[in-house]
Order: sequence, then structure tokens, then C-alpha cells
Amino acid sequence: MPGVYEVFFRSGFSAAHLLRDYPGDCARLHGHNWTVEVYVECRELDEIGIGIDFYDIDKALKQIMVEMDHCNLNDLAAFKDRNPTSENLARYVYRELSGKLDAPAIKVVKVKVCETPDAGVTYREE
Repeated sequence: MPGVYEVFFRSGFSAAHLLRDYPGDCARLHGHNWTVEVYVECRELDEIGIGIDFYDIDKALKQIMVEMDHCNLNDLAAFKDRNPTSENLARYVYRELSGKLDAPAIKVVKVKVCETPDAGVTYREE
């Protein structure tokens, strides 16, 4: 049976948000130092033994996070009609990254987004 590699990459950004209709403090504008972990499944290695280069994951992730870094996430088009919760951020990053990285032998399998070191969410599609 052929092996499968799961490559991960961690990065982060700083941004503010507020949760509309939330019955608590998070309804007010506040910020986080968000952490994003990306997991990519690779079914083949190239001629030097790499499934996907960390640089390629970093580059694609930076293209997505640059619009989110040091801003109010509520102002972004992606969150105009939905709250920028960790759940919605994870789904957004997953789908954007999949469009940039997925190939026949490479697939983004999950994205983890954390608001704090102790609280976050993982998103994947089946």
C-alpha cells in the first residue's frame, strides 16, 4: 500500500474583529494574534524527496493572509455577510488555499485557526 505524507505549516497574523449579534464581550471590537496551521496531503515525492515545498505553502498562505493582517476582518468582502469567527476564517483559508495548492498528488486536507494558544478550530471538507 502506498504511503501518504501529511505536511504541515504554521504561520500567523494580527487582526481585529467583532461578532455581530453575539451576546457578550466579543460583540465589541477586539484583536487577536491569530495562528494558522495548514495540513497538506502528499501522495508522491519529487526527485529530491519533497511532497510539497514549505516555501510554496508559505507563499500561498501569505497571499491569503496579507489582506487579513492588521485590519478589521469585518471590513473584508469575505465577511460582509458572515461573522469573522474562527470557524469562518478556517473555512475561508481552507478554500482559498485549496484553490492555490491542490493538484493531482497534493491536497489541502485541513486548516486550523486559533485566536489564542488555547482556543481554535479545525476545518476540513469530506
